[in-house]
Amino acid sequence: MTSEPRHRTYGTPMSEWISLVGDLDRDATGVWQLVPDGRDGFGLQGDELIDFVRRSIHALIDAGAVPVRGGVGTEYDWIPLRQYGTTSDEICEAVIEEWLREAGDPSLLYKVWFARPDPSRPTFVKLD
Repeated sequence: MTSEPRHRTYGTPMSEWISLVGDLDRDATGVWQLVPDGRDGFGLQGDELIDFVRRSIHALIDAGAVPVRGGVGTEYDWIPLRQYGTTSDEICEAVIEEWLREAGDPSLLYKVWFARPDPSRPTFVKLD
């Protein structure tokens, strides 16, 4: 039997929860969802919470998602954010660094989302 934490409400093991990659099949997944999932859903804090967020971001990127912001005022739902880097590690660490640096600002959690470009929905994420 594993000692892996389970979600307090749903009983889902943490590794399985992370592999579900949020709402990517229908929408973007925000950092604002990841942090409370770890903190409230699994009771994590400190380094354990950071590791949960890191693993979650890597899973989103591995599933084809890119960091995005809302496309309000454009023809797109989501606009890719390039300032976080190009590799999975660069993006992950830059987002976590920003989250930790600005942790006192709850609006930061709504700043970065991850969405998977979908050629069948050309206005979902701006493709380069």
